[in-house]
This record gives sequence, structure tokens and C-alpha cells, in this order.
Amino acid sequence: MSSQGVPRGAVLAVVHEPVALSPGGPLVLELRGPLGPADAETVAARLAQRHRAFGVALDSHRPGHHTLRLTPPAVGGLAALPADLLADLLAPPPPGGEILPVTGHQQTLLRAALTPAPTSTSTGTGGSSDGTDGGGVEQLYWDWSGPFDVARFAAAWQSVVDRECVLRACFDWVAAPRLVLHARAEADIAVCSPAAVTWPQLLRRDRARGFALHRPGLLRLTLLAAEPGGGGGAAPPRVLLTYHPALLDERGVHLLLREFYRAYAAGGVLPGGERRPDLRDHARWLAGQDTTAARQFWARAVPPPRAATRPGRPGGATGQSGPGLLDTRLRAPETFRLRSWAALRGAAESSALHLVWALLLYRAAGVSGPLPVSFGVQLSGRDIALPGAAGIPGLLDSPLPMTVTVDPAAPLASLLHQVRDALLDLAAYPWASTETIRAWAPRPPAAPAPGPAAAPAAGPAAGPGPGAVAGPAAGVGPLCGAGSTLVRFDGPLVLPKVLRSELAAQGVHADTPRSAAGAAGGPLTLAARHDTAGGLVLGLFYDRAQLADEDAAALHSQCVRLLRALPEFRQAQASAGQLLDLLARAATPRMARPVPPAPHPALTVLRPGHPHADVICLVTAPGVPAGSYDLFVRGHRGPEEIVAVHGDGAPGVLPAALHQASGPGRRLVLCGCGPGGRAAYELAQRTPHAPGMVSAVVMTGIGDAAASASALARGVRSVLTPPP
Repeated sequence: MSSQGVPRGAVLAVVHEPVALSPGGPLVLELRGPLGPADAETVAARLAQRHRAFGVALDSHRPGHHTLRLTPPAVGGLAALPADLLADLLAPPPPGGEILPVTGHQQTLLRAALTPAPTSTSTGTGGSSDGTDGGGVEQLYWDWSGPFDVARFAAAWQSVVDRECVLRACFDWVAAPRLVLHARAEADIAVCSPAAVTWPQLLRRDRARGFALHRPGLLRLTLLAAEPGGGGGAAPPRVLLTYHPALLDERGVHLLLREFYRAYAAGGVLPGGERRPDLRDHARWLAGQDTTAARQFWARAVPPPRAATRPGRPGGATGQSGPGLLDTRLRAPETFRLRSWAALRGAAESSALHLVWALLLYRAAGVSGPLPVSFGVQLSGRDIALPGAAGIPGLLDSPLPMTVTVDPAAPLASLLHQVRDALLDLAAYPWASTETIRAWAPRPPAAPAPGPAAAPAAGPAAGPGPGAVAGPAAGVGPLCGAGSTLVRFDGPLVLPKVLRSELAAQGVHADTPRSAAGAAGGPLTLAARHDTAGGLVLGLFYDRAQLADEDAAALHSQCVRLLRALPEFRQAQASAGQLLDLLARAATPRMARPVPPAPHPALTVLRPGHPHADVICLVTAPGVPAGSYDLFVRGHRGPEEIVAVHGDGAPGVLPAALHQASGPGRRLVLCGCGPGGRAAYELAQRTPHAPGMVSAVVMTGIGDAAASASALARGVRSVLTPPP
């Protein structure tokens, strides 16, 4: 048993009995282990250190059972535990670890990763049964050229893991989204034989494997060994690098690759200590930003509600699924002509790409006359006033909505200058995100609520800082995200010449990684980059459930056609409509209509139980470890009825449903794993009309399905079974 906190892989259960507090009285919580006395003391000391306003007292009864008393800071008591204190209690940091807030675009991606899949289990938790995120992964691959030493390869990556805290990071979302930095992690490297698996099979299996987001690290490597025999025509070793986009952006991955090659060239050991600045320094810089100017900018620059955001007209279901990828290359002379055309008009070739994409959105809207269009553009987030920020691997980039007005009668140069100036405005606030923009956007007066207001059952409250979270504002136009598209222009990140020379001296050529079809961050992403010959490569990443392969190919070819034609429009008065006339005979692509998620029932009976027995209520919320409730229901042997309620239900509905479920003389035990535990705790606070109806609240931290179900069962047993 570790004496440094909760043992690795363990999930803690916390039991709270809602009672009326005397003024200044403590909140009493029961900790249900695996905690020895020293472990419990460490948890209590950590709470006292991080929450100095609270008085913390601990009584240890026996291993696995401890009583924690938290005295609130103000006279008069405290109605509920703060989210950050609840997070520190249910998910204590690892030994030697640190915790950072998850803000901005990273919070959006984490929320998307935790959103249940469309197919759901009987408990409504959805997702895969092993608690992994199987869809949200990105894959890069390259062929290894030159001598290959597997042991040296593994040692070099382990050296990078030891140096870069981002590779020792994972997520905690039990009460508030947080990034947990571990003091130690192992590089995840596997070797496969080409006789056992083909390359397409390896890509599919690796994607289906996903990541357990609560465990470090969220990057792994798979080696497909060289074909036996090693003849001249044999395929060389191939490296597959898989990472989670909520932790790293592609530029961050390339920075890590540069460090890996440095370590490999040095024999497998990267000289020097941990990188600084790193994610910790960036978090401190971000927290210190004055948001006044950004708020004022987004108050006038937020996309209007009628802005066109989809490059296809509404269509039916595609009948397809999974990610898709298309690549087209503009030859170096074509790229030079496009760059020259834009430069002569005071813009970069990225602005030419934004211009063409704006025209395609306008064309799909099927209107005449001026119309605003909006799409996301990716900003690197490393051009900030933090020394050394350009070298920080992590998730610093952010998609921000660019809005311009397309007028087919206006000159092309006018639209080019619009997109150029809009990008320059966005570049002043690269740390902003769609979450903060929603929080800052003007809101119309709210309509009177039909009933008493209630706080959301799960998820952090909105705050005013750079990482504040808020729901969509009524009347605010579409922002880049699930219903929009993203245009990304990736700058080259070339290995330093000295490093390439060192590798070449050892017979190793560092090949440029290529992307496999990955998580596009929405229905469609257009990614542009230069190849080694100077050509412009356009990659279209798309969701085949929303855009069929045929329509994606048509959209991609139309984009390339307009880019190739742009340099021909040299006259100052050449209009946007004249360029669009090139597509007059081409069919407009179609996209599947967005399907709203089916509403959850307020309450679902999972097991009837005895008619006079107590009721166990499982509270579901996004991020509950998938499969944990199913395992709990199958493993519970008591007479109690088991029901499920959805923590994202309408205010006032859940308390009424719970009151109906309990019945006369029956008590409720509200339970939840991870964010479901916080939702259960807040639901107990919002049920004042039936004093004593909720006998206990059982909350757990985050683990895999089996560990979470076991912790939940442990807490429930302590409530239902009298202590010996």
C-alpha cells in the first residue's frame, strides 16, 4: 500500500448523508478505501493545503473506512461543496504530480471525447465498454529509412517522455475538467510483424483501441517491422504514431518528433532536464491575460445567426460511416502562381484558400446577393508574448470563427482583403476559443422561466477568464465546431540542418510524416501544407456519415479547380461571381441534415427490485466511465430497485421524477461515477421538497469500468448494510 495518496489505479468512493447543517457545522463525508491511515492522512493534508479556508479533520476507523469533516469558511454553514474541492477529494493528484485547469479549445475537445456515442447501453451511458475513447485519435505514419535499432528507438522515446510533461499527462473530469501531470510515465511502444497484420488492419485496430483518457500518456507508437528477407523490394519498417487531439496539436507532435530524433542521434538519451517553458508556464500566462479588448472585439465580431456554414446543400443520410481523407497536390509552378497572385494584392496564399472556401460556402447556400459566411480557421497559439512558446508541445492551437460577407458582384480583391483583415484581427487573440466567445457574445433578454431555476447537474460553471465555459447564447450565430467547417494551413516544421546531418552520418533519413484519416474535429476539415518540392497539398478530412465519398470528392475537386483558376483573374474588377461561374455546370455537393439527439427519459427503471425496498438511483452524465453502471447493475444482489436518471435533464424534472420513484417509506440512494457523482450530489441539494427522502449520496472518482463499478458497489454497501 502506498503512503503517498490513493494507490495507482484505485478508485475512491465517498459517501455523504444530506442533513440540515447547524450554523458553521461541518460537512461529514465517509471515505471508502482502498486507503490506509497514512493514505487518508495524505488526502486530508492535500485538501487542507489547497483549500485553506476550510477546516479539515480526519478520523480513521480502519483501513478502507475514514471520516472526513470539512468545516466551511463562513459562519452560517455551506450549502454545497465547491467543485474544485470535490474534484480534489474524489481524484487526488498522483505522487509528485501537478494539476492544471483545462481551458478553451482543449475543454471543447475533451467534452466531445466524453460525449456518449449514438448507440447507447441500457443505462444511457453510451460509449465503449472498456472506458476508452475509440474515435478521437489522430494518426501519423512514416517509413524508416536506414539502420533501425528497436532498443535505441524505445530508449529515445522514453527519454522524450521523461523530458516533456505533456507525455506524462492525462485528464480528470470528475467535477471540473483538469489536466493531471504525472511525475513518471512509460513510453507506449509495440512491435508488430507484417506476417501477423497488414497495414490497413493495423490502422483500424489502432484506431479502435482508442485511449483511456484518465491514464498517462495519450501518445503511443506502433512499429510494423520490415518484411522478412530484407531484399531490395521489401517494405521498410513503418512507424505509426497515434495521439489524442485533446492533448496535442499536430505542430506539438512535430516538436516531439524533433526531440526524438535528437535523442536517437545521441544514442537514445536526450541531454538536459525537463523543458521549460511548458504547459505549466503557458497555463500561468493564460490565467494572467486581460480579456477586456477580446470581449469588446467578439461583441461585434461574433458570427450572425444567418451566416452560411455548410459547403453542401441539405441531403439525406449517406449510408456511410467512419473518417475519410482525400489528398490533392498543386504542383510547384501552380503554387508559385497562386502565391504571386495573392502577394500582388497584399495577401498570403492562405488568404487565397480562405477566399475560395468562403465562395464554396456561399454557393452551397443557394442565395443571390450578399450573404455572410463563417468557418473556422486554425491559429497556432504559439505567436504569443510568452518567451519560448513556439517550442512548447501541447494543445496551444485553437479554431476561431472567421466571418466575411460574400457579394458575387464585388471584386475578388475586395473579398481577398476581407479574409486577410479578418485573420489579422483573430491573430490578436489566439488564446481565445469558441467557449469564451459564447460567454462574451451579446445575449438578448432571457424569457421568464416557467419554474424555479436550477444549476446544471454536471459540468463547470462559466467563468470570466480565458477558459470560461458557457452554453450557446440565444441569438448567437454558428461558431466553429460540430456544425461548421475548419480550414487549417500548416506551416512546415523542418528538422534543423545540423540534426539532419547527424542522422545522415548514421545512415538515417528522417522522412516527413503523413496523416491517416483522423479526428477532424467536426464534419469537415480542409488542411493545406507545402511538400518538400514546394507544391501545395490539400487534404480533406471528413465524416462520411455527414458527407458521402462522392460528395466529398466533388467538393475537393471544386476547391482545387477554383484555386488553380484564381491567378487567371488579373483584372482589378474581376468579380467573385465570375470565379464561381466556373462551377456553373457542376453539381453542388450535399451533406446529411443534422439529426438532433433523441431526448433522454427523465427516469429509467433498470431493475424492479422488491416493491418495499429502497431505491438506488444512478445519475448519468457525459463522462461517466462507459460500462460502469452496467457492471454495477449486473453485480448488485440486494432487493433494492435500481433506476437511472439523466443529469442533463430539464430543471425541476429530476426532483419530481425522484419523488415519484421513491414512494412512501422508500429511501433514495443517489449514486454516480465521476461526473455522475457530482451530478448526484447537486441533485440531492436541489431536492428540498422532500426532507429525508435522499438518505445518502455515493460518489466515486474516475477509473475503468470495472474499477468504477467496484468503487460504487463498495460505497453503496456501506449505506445499505449496517456496520459491524
